[in-house]
Amino acid sequence: MRQLKVGLIGFSVCGQVFHGPFIKGNSDLLLYKVTARKAEQQAILAAKYPSAIAVQSADDIMNDPEVDIVAIATSNDVHYALTKQALEAGKHVLVEKPFTNTVEEADELIALAKEKGLLLTVHHNARLHSDFKTVKKLISAGRLGMLVNYQARYDRFRNFLRVGAWREEDLPGSGIHFDLGAHLIDQSLQLFGAPDAVFADLRKQREDAKTIDDFEIILYYPGLKVSLFGQMLAKEPTPRFALYGRNGSFVKQGVDPQEELLRAGVFPHEHANWGEEDVAIQGRLSLLEDGTDVKENVVSEIGSGEDFYRNMVAAIRGEAELLVQPTEARDVIRILVAAEQANREQRVVSLKGELIAY
Repeated sequence: MRQLKVGLIGFSVCGQVFHGPFIKGNSDLLLYKVTARKAEQQAILAAKYPSAIAVQSADDIMNDPEVDIVAIATSNDVHYALTKQALEAGKHVLVEKPFTNTVEEADELIALAKEKGLLLTVHHNARLHSDFKTVKKLISAGRLGMLVNYQARYDRFRNFLRVGAWREEDLPGSGIHFDLGAHLIDQSLQLFGAPDAVFADLRKQREDAKTIDDFEIILYYPGLKVSLFGQMLAKEPTPRFALYGRNGSFVKQGVDPQEELLRAGVFPHEHANWGEEDVAIQGRLSLLEDGTDVKENVVSEIGSGEDFYRNMVAAIRGEAELLVQPTEARDVIRILVAAEQANREQRVVSLKGELIAY
């Protein structure tokens, strides 16, 4: 079968780190055109992807009949408009998370893709992270017994605002709850399905912060409390995951190693041990089994970000179901919108009957 040609819109950190390397490593794909307006971006593109064509505008990609897939790696405020334009141009679309900024926008795009007979997916690649895959396997094994508390977090330390960074501006879809919280919500939905309700505490904590830089989102399930956190003022490392069940607990330090390697310029297909965690950050399982205290490290699963584009190709060719359905990504947005409402009104907001994929 012929290679599918990808037009990548957005070649800042997201496009360079999370898309370009995986497209290059997939023999079924060709990185064909890339929006690279700045001289620095053009230099990186020429050095790492010499066959790719640098273009100045999204229209240069949308209007090219050679383009099969449009990958959108832009600021969140233009996800909806660019996705709609790409679908109307007859392209399959992969858009970065968060899918859109409103549920109505998400519903419209889902309907448009269905009408056009096109594939639409959202880059919830954290499903393929080593740490989450490990947690998912552990929960399935059932050794913790009935799970009563699940905690997941993305904590970082940057006590200053990045000049010129769109994520620091008060724009639609900005704030780390939409950025990092979207991953945590998607992971929770994958593990536990639809929650009954949500509460959120959203804050601006750094000096002169214009958008949310600290969040706590609580998802309510029968017998289970899911707590999702993110902040920018965590100088000391915090557990990535902490799970508490009636038989014991599991605590996971460290993060999936793929992003660090990608930021260092490593291509996944050229790295022999891609996605393997250092044993030093293996999770710790502590149980009471048959009256005996059991403590053991849990060998981490292997991160596999390359599976996202691999699945997309297979789905386009009719060989597999899409890994991330747009309806699933839409439900993430519904919860984020409800979380903002909960924070604004200082109350728990019901989600019953509001989700469509779970």
